[in-house]
Amino acid sequence: MKTSDLFFDLPQELIAQEPPRERGASRLFLAHRATGGVEHRVMTDIIDAVAPGTVMVFNDSRVRRARVYARTVDTGSSQEFLLVEPRGENRWLAIGPNTKKQRLGRVFRFDPSGVTARISSVEPPYRELTFSQPVTDQWLEEHGHIPLPPYIHRSDSSDDAQRYQTVYARTVGSVAAPTAGLHFTRDMLQALGDRGVEIHFVTLHVGIGTFLPVRTEVLEEHKMHSERYSVSRETARAIGKAKDEGRPVLAVGTTAVRTLESAWNEALQRVEAGEDETGIFIYPGYRFRVVDQLFTNFHTPGSTLLALVSAFATPEDIKEWYRQAVEERYRFFSYGDAMLIR
Repeated sequence: MKTSDLFFDLPQELIAQEPPRERGASRLFLAHRATGGVEHRVMTDIIDAVAPGTVMVFNDSRVRRARVYARTVDTGSSQEFLLVEPRGENRWLAIGPNTKKQRLGRVFRFDPSGVTARISSVEPPYRELTFSQPVTDQWLEEHGHIPLPPYIHRSDSSDDAQRYQTVYARTVGSVAAPTAGLHFTRDMLQALGDRGVEIHFVTLHVGIGTFLPVRTEVLEEHKMHSERYSVSRETARAIGKAKDEGRPVLAVGTTAVRTLESAWNEALQRVEAGEDETGIFIYPGYRFRVVDQLFTNFHTPGSTLLALVSAFATPEDIKEWYRQAVEERYRFFSYGDAMLIR
């Protein structure tokens, strides 16, 4: 498949720069795979749209305040880093807008804390930073910033600290939010549970790959970044029981899809509990083993996320549904509106 097949025309004004006024106030594009038909709803309709007995699986990873700002000690120029992966008490793998220009040994000062860091190794496109003191999640909570996606053209605000996290976020480790979950309020989750929907969680820490475009002309030649995930015994058992009884599994977000499909054991015909890494790349032609329904956002042109939803439906249906979404002025990407494909 050509990567160019994943592109579509998207007016810039439809890229959401702010979250909706209230959590859960988004629109809901309800799409039916069997018929290709659609319904234009609002997010609160999700409660009636999900059948009792459905197992809904959410990603409970929490976004790390991983964006930090510094000045180079030798020139005083400003520099931004995204701390991607910890490598011990005081070392982090990092990337930034001008990372390629930063040479080995260069030192940065992070104000107002006064902490310094030196580039201790070059691992294109990354740099390893060795800090003068341990940089923990507690330190980042005080001095770091929410790493908003590059298509949101503003600095993070105090509101983003709350709105760019899901209400059920638990384990810190992501550099981007599992954004499908941003639409859900605690009241919605309670109402779904009261209706007989089973709520379960997995954890996948979203990595830098979510921001990176597909640069290969042939889609299948793209290599995914590896990400850590875990599946609890409770979640694995619930999915196994649902499969045995013919009840649907609804993944909330592409990260939940990738986790569940990665945890599938073909020999056992079961989702396995445990921790692992995954670099699974789902694109048209993939046969889904676990996920029967998908709740997701509207994704960027030419992205691996759009490839996944095109595999879950068909490329033709997704193109048509996205065309209708543009025509109906749905909001796109992280702070945009939602789509339920069933």
